[in-house]
Amino acid sequence: MGIFQEAQQYIVGGVNSPVRAFKSVGGEPPFIERGEGAYIWDIEGNKYLDYIQSWGPLIFGHCDKDTQEAIIKAVKKGVSFGAPTKVEVELAKEVLELFPHLDLIRFVNSGTEATMSAIRLARGYTSKDDIIKFVGCYHGHSDSLLVSAGSGAATFGVPSSPGVPADFTKHTLLAEYNNIESVKAAFEKGDVGCVIIEPIAGNMSLVPAKKEFLEELRELCNHYGAVLILDEVMSGFRASLRGSFDIYGVEADIVTFGKVIGGGMPVGAFAGRKEIMEKLSPVGPVYQAGTLSGNPVAMSAGLAVIKKLKENPEIYKELEKKAKALMEGFEKTSKENGIDFTYNVVGSMFGFFFNPKKPENFADVDSSDTQRYAKFHNKMLNKGFYFAPSAYETGFICTPMSDSDIQNTIKAYEEIAKEI
Repeated sequence: MGIFQEAQQYIVGGVNSPVRAFKSVGGEPPFIERGEGAYIWDIEGNKYLDYIQSWGPLIFGHCDKDTQEAIIKAVKKGVSFGAPTKVEVELAKEVLELFPHLDLIRFVNSGTEATMSAIRLARGYTSKDDIIKFVGCYHGHSDSLLVSAGSGAATFGVPSSPGVPADFTKHTLLAEYNNIESVKAAFEKGDVGCVIIEPIAGNMSLVPAKKEFLEELRELCNHYGAVLILDEVMSGFRASLRGSFDIYGVEADIVTFGKVIGGGMPVGAFAGRKEIMEKLSPVGPVYQAGTLSGNPVAMSAGLAVIKKLKENPEIYKELEKKAKALMEGFEKTSKENGIDFTYNVVGSMFGFFFNPKKPENFADVDSSDTQRYAKFHNKMLNKGFYFAPSAYETGFICTPMSDSDIQNTIKAYEEIAKEI
């Protein structure tokens, strides 16, 4: 019996997060034993160049020495106290130092927890129940965010998962990404307390927002008295040192963070303006709590990574250069083989589409050839290149990736292009 079959006897679907099951690309997932730098090895000894990097947090690659040392030092003192520690204060200062419009932060344990808590806080601050989210943006699996579109460009959401009561999603309005008119229509339909958006959407492969769209979104929130939440769980410290803020300059009322600020450990956070954040318990009436929030191991890992990034901001240019080289190589090979191909690169993040048109929203992304992506994924995995097991996920470059790693990936794609 293989390990995946054994896993299915004890773990639902054999995995603890659905995309890991490889359902959208076929085949069986390799079970990973260890990682080092840009590479991972499975339990059978197969080596892969890893373009997932634990879905983003490992900007310095696997087993980064500085991060490891910080974690080991913290673990030796104790893994959790359920009490305040100095290191969480230090990480808070390092993060907030970068954002002049953010005053206070609260650490949690996951991106889902960060966005869920940020929305509750926004509703509590505005005393308005309705929220606007965008089709194709993923903000975790809390009930009010698991919605799909009904009829029309902007409408009240309906549950996209069994187990979510319709009453929980009736306050969630959907709009189309990069379409400000759909946002205006949503505002007119409800009493909107907040708008939540990935300014650089990383859950429909990679689709960045247009600058003017985000600026108009900011103006609409000001006009209607709604809180603007920028979900940067994925793009924060990945797209640039200050995430979307360096790219667009749009000031959110609340920003959610995750991934990189935990250095690979489970972590999330939300930060915002003082008058909003002070509505949060224990200062204000909006309740949020967590035994493991701000635990010293995750905080120590995050502190090591953020300090290292602040000391070496030039790495973003290097990572973007490598991401562009990879995508340009894929584009050239695709063109030579008559394959429709477009891509986006933002800092150390990349996303590509087997599509003649560069997508601007989820409907565009959904028109891509996902069957071709499944073939691509399977054949590249067999050659030792580990891409996301879904056409709807973003890829990541890490600092240990060399120019030769990039060229070897392009060469492998050249070898399989005719077959897909």
